[in-house]
Amino acid sequence: MKIDLAVLGRQYELHAAEYEAAALRALRSGWYIMGPELEAFEQEFAAYTGAAYAVGLNSGLDALILSVRVLGIGAGDEVIVPANTYIATVLAVTENGAKPVFVEPDEYYNLDAARVEAAVTERTRAIMPVHLYGQAVDMPHVMEIADRCRLAVIEDCAQSHGAHFGGTMTGRFGNVGCFSFYPTKNLGAFGDAGAIVTDDAVLAEKMRMLRNYGSKEKYHNEICGVNSRLDEVQAALLRVKLRHLPELTAERKEIAAHYLAGIQNEHILLPSLRAGAEHVYHQFVVRTAARDHFKAYLAARGIETVIHYPIPPHLAECYAAFGYGRVSLPVAEQYADEVLSLPMFNGMRDDEIAYVIETVNAYTGRCAAHG
Repeated sequence: MKIDLAVLGRQYELHAAEYEAAALRALRSGWYIMGPELEAFEQEFAAYTGAAYAVGLNSGLDALILSVRVLGIGAGDEVIVPANTYIATVLAVTENGAKPVFVEPDEYYNLDAARVEAAVTERTRAIMPVHLYGQAVDMPHVMEIADRCRLAVIEDCAQSHGAHFGGTMTGRFGNVGCFSFYPTKNLGAFGDAGAIVTDDAVLAEKMRMLRNYGSKEKYHNEICGVNSRLDEVQAALLRVKLRHLPELTAERKEIAAHYLAGIQNEHILLPSLRAGAEHVYHQFVVRTAARDHFKAYLAARGIETVIHYPIPPHLAECYAAFGYGRVSLPVAEQYADEVLSLPMFNGMRDDEIAYVIETVNAYTGRCAAHG
């Protein structure tokens, strides 16, 4: 049996008629940028998250970059970021000329809130927690520190659509929540797309200007902006998937429940859930000291896996000149050496789930047979 990490075509097949009708509606409208589909999606996504405002953008990275910019963070400022994250989180800081300050992850792979306060300096302007793999960060702890130290909070929700901590959805704790709708995300578009949510009317209005060359009115550019607009076709498609997101999330949780109950292997560490946090399983990430051997073992048996992520941002080649690699971050580096994502996608069949469990349980460690 061959099982890919994610089979996006099955998401389409689940609601194909609805997607096709939405795409045709947008195409036949003759209005392809900044039109009624985007306006409707922004209203619906804001309502879904419980935010007052949503602003559609071209990508999750743009959501992060422009959120840092709209808060006035730049050269000479510091932003606290998790050491265990995708590089987009850090790029958002450095693209604005600010300095990322890395904080180690906790046992749930997220920003360790207990280590955050020690990283605060007189130059710190914001904290950027990332709800990695789909599990919410310990946001009450983060917000207590932010409030006491008068820091902004920019939530990276690229992997946590619909996840809550307590009764509050991720993206709703801080000044602004940043979402990616990349096709592999739990709420994925059929191309690049992103958005921010906020309760701050001034921030939302400035974000709308920034995404459209810095203008409210065409050719009247009040601030220096960019071109970062979520197009009408993607907005129409996202409106369909948003309606089905609760059931899609429930399906991912069910797959995870099968993995958690079925995988029993002393060589494999399963993900754990923080009390009060919800996990929507954008990825199902396990750990093993013999990760590369385990990955090759699964590949030989037709199971595709991916490492999220093999190189921590502080060790990325693009930051070599910044000297971040001299920072001691052993936990993040250990995770980079040990984590592996098992197949997790909507439309995954019961026999595929069972085959993954059976194959993982048959793994006997680094000294396993080569066959």
